[in-house]
Amino acid sequence: MKLLKTVRADPSDTFVFDKAAEPGEWAVSGALMFAQRDPTTLTGKARAAFRAGFLGIDSLGWSTLARVVEASEEDRSAAIELLAARLVEHFGAPDITTARPAAEEEIAFAASLCDHPTGMLVAVSRRCEDGVTREAFRTLQSNGRPKPAPVFSFIQVADDAPPAGEPIDLAALRDGARR
Repeated sequence: MKLLKTVRADPSDTFVFDKAAEPGEWAVSGALMFAQRDPTTLTGKARAAFRAGFLGIDSLGWSTLARVVEASEEDRSAAIELLAARLVEHFGAPDITTARPAAEEEIAFAASLCDHPTGMLVAVSRRCEDGVTREAFRTLQSNGRPKPAPVFSFIQVADDAPPAGEPIDLAALRDGARR
């Protein structure tokens, strides 16, 4: 079976969201966080989370991307139990027994998004239309081309000896550049 885990490709999630998920958390779509809120009233970082965030169920933080990963039945069960506990602790579910079916449904929905090769990245786009939250998911994959070489690279020199060859007159170079 496959499930989703949060990804942090760069530090942007820490700026975009009030709370960024830690990389590698089990993830669900996150729409449940907005079930009792009017999405049209959201602003700033809360609006960013609504529009493009996966929910990390350990931290209840947000991630722009999730990765499809292999998961065992034990992983799935642990994710369900953790999410059920979060539903009790943070969302007012009366007890774990009541919260478990909702958690199972959320994890099953996340698993339904994983009909892709392991390692595939998934992004979410959420909007509100006529009072209904609509989610669209897309996959992202590498174009297969190697990453471009960096424009600058730094090397460490073992000693302070000047490079072999003619000495460079820096003053002459500066004067030449001004002409």
